[in-house]
Amino acid sequence: MIPWLPDAPPGWLLPVLAPALLPWLPVLVPLLGALALAAISDARIGARVSVAVAALTLPLAALLLAVPAEGAGLLRPDALNLCLLLPAAVVGLSGAIATTALPLPEGAGRAWNAGYQAVLGLTHLALLADDALLMWMALALAGPVLALLVGLRHGAAALSAAWKAVLLLSSGAALALLGTLAFAMAAQVLGGEAALSFETLLRVGREVESGPLLLGFVLMLVGYGIQAGLVPLHLWRTDAQAEAPTPLIVIPIALLGQAALHALLRAKAVVALNPAWMPPGAPLLLAGLAGMALAALALWRARDAGRFLAALALGQTGLAAFAFGLGGPAVMAGLMQMAGALLALAAAAYGLGRASRLRGAGAMAALSGLAASDARLGWALAAALGALAGLPPLAQFMAGFLLVQQTVARLPWLALPLGAGLVLLALATLARLRWLCFGPPPARGVPAGPGTGQTVFLLMLLHLLGLLALGLFLPAPLAALLAEAAQVAG
Repeated sequence: MIPWLPDAPPGWLLPVLAPALLPWLPVLVPLLGALALAAISDARIGARVSVAVAALTLPLAALLLAVPAEGAGLLRPDALNLCLLLPAAVVGLSGAIATTALPLPEGAGRAWNAGYQAVLGLTHLALLADDALLMWMALALAGPVLALLVGLRHGAAALSAAWKAVLLLSSGAALALLGTLAFAMAAQVLGGEAALSFETLLRVGREVESGPLLLGFVLMLVGYGIQAGLVPLHLWRTDAQAEAPTPLIVIPIALLGQAALHALLRAKAVVALNPAWMPPGAPLLLAGLAGMALAALALWRARDAGRFLAALALGQTGLAAFAFGLGGPAVMAGLMQMAGALLALAAAAYGLGRASRLRGAGAMAALSGLAASDARLGWALAAALGALAGLPPLAQFMAGFLLVQQTVARLPWLALPLGAGLVLLALATLARLRWLCFGPPPARGVPAGPGTGQTVFLLMLLHLLGLLALGLFLPAPLAALLAEAAQVAG
């Protein structure tokens, strides 16, 4: 029973709170909202409806903390997926609000609002699914919707980026499907009709044949790795983020990536029960180190806000992948990293979106010296980028500290490359931070941006307060949830 409700809830509320139905609500509300938004031609009304849908989704996601895992059917809330679902719902709401303050190109609002809610619903479904095939279906459908959002700007470059996203994400989905079927073949004898349930796979994983299981994991690693943006499978992500009509595209791309990483973590937990010639964490460790190194290089070379955000996201994905490859208590660091990265990336996207509107351009050369034009915006963006650089006392610093501690304790020979990756990422991010926020303004006159940016600043401030709270004070219930999630992930 949910503790803040009376002992005898109203009769009409009991069916809604049933464990079999409640997990579906954070999925169905945004999906049904997407259908309704597709029918609303007025972009302003659609943006407000999108905010209302996201505002309803957030408390429904929070209610899942009170739902017992048993008897949940195809969807099964547990500590692992709730650690990712709740930040996703929070950022989903703030992103919907930001859409009202950062207008899209003419004619793109209707498709954006509908597609945005569809991606939210599909990623929520992928996170909550206990059935591996249902998880795959949700991620496979989210890819084309995301590509649609990328192509809303029109023009040859945007169309090329959208097609690249469609082709690569669809190829990844096909490989992930083959991996899912290999898992089913391995577990069919012992698991029966429930062979694709992750609960069943964890129960029979020690006894099944290791060959098909390992083959399935390798296929999933490549397939879901494309969707997650793991290096070297990330090629679609930079162009998609650069050519999208708004920096807010970082939110659906990050949500898709986190859901795909979650799928890999579930698969790794199953394969780890059945040791074979390849430790399942090794490729994630390598992909994580490669992601950090490439992100540091890309940060120096980024020439526009979209590619800059893509480089930041690439580094955060690499850190999370390294933590998940290490396993054990390091999974807690990975989950904190993902939650903090989602909050910080969204705050940076809001700030850069407002800056692009203020300066009338999205090129990095036009965005320097933001604090001179708008002190609140410059300092808030500096704080968001500082969080992504791992500065204390924000959440990313605590996650990085735990990750380094676990690496030294378990695989000390990896501590040096991890430390080098963290330092390179921090230096590259801080260098661009200094130039963006406190460097010299562009020589040409700066056009006056419309509006005051009050909504954008408040959203950034709320995200930063969340990062500060996670860094300074980790509530006992949340710490217990993270510890339980690490146990679920093996």
